[in-house]
Amino acid sequence: MITVALVDDEELVRAGLRALIDAEPDLSVAAEEADGTGVVDMVRRHRPDVVLMDVRMPRLDGIEATRALQRSLDAPPAVLVLTTFENDDYVYGALRAGARGFLLKRSRPEEILDALRLVARGDSLLFPAAIRRLAAAAEAADTPAARAVAALTEREAATLRLLARGMSNAEIASELFVGVETVKTHVSAILAKLAVRDRTQAVVAAYDAGLIRPGESPAPR
Repeated sequence: MITVALVDDEELVRAGLRALIDAEPDLSVAAEEADGTGVVDMVRRHRPDVVLMDVRMPRLDGIEATRALQRSLDAPPAVLVLTTFENDDYVYGALRAGARGFLLKRSRPEEILDALRLVARGDSLLFPAAIRRLAAAAEAADTPAARAVAALTEREAATLRLLARGMSNAEIASELFVGVETVKTHVSAILAKLAVRDRTQAVVAAYDAGLIRPGESPAPR
């Protein structure tokens, strides 16, 4: 059973999400909060696998609540942020803060359910086109992100570009003509060298370092 915590200031939205999630045999809503201020305590009490987090809330928004979870807990749950607009500037901030990905509130029910299952098993939900629009163009200057990316091997950098396209390990293996275990080794090395927790944060670091720029295709080169 995958347990989910709902954080949204609109009671009607929470009620709709609860009905949708609780109707699935493998999903269950463990807790609810109407604002980001109570998220850390809620997660400590209920230990959900995924937090479905609204970005805009009146007292503490989803970005700061996500950051608080990463800062306060040794093993924070996966955070999936909800936003009304795809070009909402808050989305990139949420990814920087540690979210695994984001969903539009107008997403179809099956898309929401699939996304919850995806991040619960440790994957990231990436929308490269939206991230490219939201990412600030970073020049490859002498920054920590640029230095970390520079330490990647050519094959690791190619793998990172494919991660930014939202590819799975199997898809990357097919693209690079290597085995899935080799891809897993590359991904582990990327996370270690960039000092990030997951694939989403690795992609954010790649944009920060200028390895991939907004508007540029993240295909390997």
